[in-house]
Amino acid sequence: MGKVYLVGTGPGDTGLLTLKALKIIKRADAVIYDHLINPEVLNLLKPGCERIYAGKNHMCRQ
Repeated sequence: MGKVYLVGTGPGDTGLLTLKALKIIKRADAVIYDHLINPEVLNLLKPGCERIYAGKNHMCRQ
């Protein structure tokens, strides 16, 4: 059975990620993220990691 982790990436500076968060991000099979994530964090994902955008675009109106 798989595991789910909730990982906050802080104020956006990849240098401020905790070691545990970095380890989880690099091992993830899938990541759900929104528009607040620093794109550099997505560059840390392993090849083949599924990226699922779940944020709202500030230009969208509902």
